[in-house]
Amino acid sequence: MAEVFYLELCDAPVQFEKVSTVNNVFFDEANKQVFAVRSGGATGVVVKGPDDKSCMSFRMEDKGEVKCIKFSLGNKILAMQRTLKTVDFINFIPDLPQTEYSQECKTKNANILGFCWISSNELVFITDQGIEFYQVLPDKRNLKLLKSQSINVNWFMYCPDTAVVILSTTVHGNVLQPFYFKSGTMSKMLKFEIELPAIPKSGSLCLSERDITMAILYGQLYVLYLKHQGRTPNNPGAEVILYYLPREGPCKKTHILKLNVTGKFALNVVDNLVVVHHQSSQTSMIFDIKLRAEFDGAVTIHHTVLPPLSIHPCKIPRAGPSTVTAQSPVPCELYSSSWSVFQPDIIINASEGYLWCLQVKLQPIVHMLQDKGRLMDFLLQRKDCKMVILSVCCQLLSATERGSLSVIATIFDKLNQFYKEYLEAEQNYTLAVESGTSRGSSAQKPVRAQAVIDQSDMYTHVLSVFTNQDLPHKFISAVLMEYIRSLNQYQIIVQHYLYELVIKTLVQHSLFYMLHQFLQYHVLSDSKPLACLLLSLESTYPPAHQLCLDMLKRLSTANDEIVEVLLSKHQVLGALRFIRSVGGHDNISARKFLDAAKQTGDNMLFYTTFKFFEQRNQRLRGSPNFTPGEHCEEHIDHFKSLFGEQALLKAMVV
Repeated sequence: MAEVFYLELCDAPVQFEKVSTVNNVFFDEANKQVFAVRSGGATGVVVKGPDDKSCMSFRMEDKGEVKCIKFSLGNKILAMQRTLKTVDFINFIPDLPQTEYSQECKTKNANILGFCWISSNELVFITDQGIEFYQVLPDKRNLKLLKSQSINVNWFMYCPDTAVVILSTTVHGNVLQPFYFKSGTMSKMLKFEIELPAIPKSGSLCLSERDITMAILYGQLYVLYLKHQGRTPNNPGAEVILYYLPREGPCKKTHILKLNVTGKFALNVVDNLVVVHHQSSQTSMIFDIKLRAEFDGAVTIHHTVLPPLSIHPCKIPRAGPSTVTAQSPVPCELYSSSWSVFQPDIIINASEGYLWCLQVKLQPIVHMLQDKGRLMDFLLQRKDCKMVILSVCCQLLSATERGSLSVIATIFDKLNQFYKEYLEAEQNYTLAVESGTSRGSSAQKPVRAQAVIDQSDMYTHVLSVFTNQDLPHKFISAVLMEYIRSLNQYQIIVQHYLYELVIKTLVQHSLFYMLHQFLQYHVLSDSKPLACLLLSLESTYPPAHQLCLDMLKRLSTANDEIVEVLLSKHQVLGALRFIRSVGGHDNISARKFLDAAKQTGDNMLFYTTFKFFEQRNQRLRGSPNFTPGEHCEEHIDHFKSLFGEQALLKAMVV
């Protein structure tokens, strides 16, 4: 059996000059850029990023070893740190000189631990004694201090997607102080404490930044703590503890991910999944905090979704002269000790000069998760899930796999719950916009995720294919009715083409008694298209004609259609009686009925119809004559030819 893998490195990694004695490599998590700095920048700086706009190269003066280098958002201003006291800046703005300017940290005797760009012209210095928030004024080539806060800092971490910085404080380092930045303001959030396995009496740092990760999962910011502990009967190994960090309110411990192994780990977040890499076994585990799990009353305890597996093996080009690189690529060393992992999905091997994005492969997971309900819960949360979900539905309904009706019903309900939520969000948005309120103008149009599988998707890719398979017709009918039941359960209006599929399937298998019951008990909702379909089945199933008429009568908005159906069957008197019963006989077209009566070839029927309209004319206008606007001249002539002038005159006198 071929090996399967549910994780892979992207096909087109970013290549850069690898680390050497003359070349240093830096990564900026905000812009996702790799900086290769040769000889302090004197012989060149090459920037590689996710797109062409973020790639560039330039030179700068060698003023000492570069400790950190990053562009502002938009790549307009370059900042670099060479000393513990200052950060230097270079403008990359047209018409402004590229002369360097510097900013020294304000706090006396403080050392700069690092800096973070908050926007295109705002950045933060983090020192061992606090935090300083600056606005950069590139035209004046200086900085303006906006706000500062004194606090002892061991290390810091920044999440660019939420503009939140956390500072490690206190002697043991396990009290974290978050700050939030927005539109030139710095807000202090509630501090929180990471629960350590054991705090030693000595004043040593117990929590390092290697064991902390900030990540966004399902739109919420979490602090992930990698808790190392030895394997014992009571402690099966390390675990990752998730702390939910809201903008306002206290941070709360919410989830525990059980790793069941010890050793060196690294964390990524891919498609809202926490991926934990384990170096010694060269495998990775995936966790999904949205899946059902054990709740102990305080936190939810999760185990890996699937057994740990290696990342899919891949190859990289040979390094060296062109004669060497022309040869076949070599295997990439996975889980290398020179790997550096960044959030959310970045893996860098600086010694080889490659940056990859980690990706999840959904198709192999389909065959690995046996519980189809759990599989659907998992797939519905993934970004590129649509075609995979539809393929799962096809498999469940296939002749080879054929899942149980209860499992199929569960899957339909899960799909339609997502579908309904999207429809409601769309409806609320439309109402908000139409109301013209301020709430409406600021309303966000709902984004249609791939997890929204609508009726058209199901009909095209699943149900229409399924009904053509060699399967028991009762199973086919039951599946179709389960899907309609599920739509009704979530109050989603069933599209007529699904009803058509049911009716055609029943007729195809001569299940007329079932069709009659479905219509009689309104399992199939009344509609004009459905009535027309029933009418078309009359040659195969004669009672369909009456079923059509009954449905149109129940609709009460289909009087014209009922008349058309009756006339098409040459039931002219029936049509007249019906239209009179609903009070519409004063407005109907005499010519249409006379046409239908004449086409039957029944002269007495034509006579009766003609007299009906003469009497209507007499009652409405005081004369039996037809007006020119009714265009009945040919029918008057036909009447004369059949019954003579006297019959017509007699009618006129009366």
